[in-house]
Amino acid sequence: MARAQGATEYLVLLAVVLIVALVSVALLGFFPGMASDAQITQSQAYWSSATPVAIVESGARLWGANGNTYLYLRLRNTAVYPIRITQVIGADGASITRFYALANCGVAAEGYKNISDYFYLAPGEEKYFSISLLFGAVCDWWLIGTTGASSNYDVGGATSMCQNSSASPGTLNYKSLGFEYIEYIEGQQITKRQIGTKPLTMKCREPY
Repeated sequence: MARAQGATEYLVLLAVVLIVALVSVALLGFFPGMASDAQITQSQAYWSSATPVAIVESGARLWGANGNTYLYLRLRNTAVYPIRITQVIGADGASITRFYALANCGVAAEGYKNISDYFYLAPGEEKYFSISLLFGAVCDWWLIGTTGASSNYDVGGATSMCQNSSASPGTLNYKSLGFEYIEYIEGQQITKRQIGTKPLTMKCREPY
């Protein structure tokens, strides 16, 4: 009799645990993005204070016409010496040395351009990768996010991508991101790498 009662109590307790678990899942589904909002805030705090290359503003948006997710990265040199960014290093550990540009913001002709030719930053100076159609920025210096390998102007290794949904566009997340740059110190040029120790998580805008 005691064994039967113990089994019954166990089943009741198990049922209560399952109900609590289901309610928790339902609540998380009812408030989509709660966890990602905290991650985005932490990511912004870390990257906006990184040195020498800080990402002071970021974003991502899917372009429905071609299915690509484009990045908006506003970079600032937070160090005391000039730097020249030469590479963007994706979460897959591979780097890209080029971006795609339209004929504006100092670019004479449309096409692939070397990052090193355009991303010389004096202390405190800012420049950005963007696409005017999607983000309203002036310059069309394009980078694309992808879960695949880094190549051309695709920054690879993302663990989540923007979705083609106005209600839930999602987040674009890189577990790590980095830069290779040349630092100019008193006539010397020193090549260095900066790899972030925290993810870069961006809230996607509604698809265009």
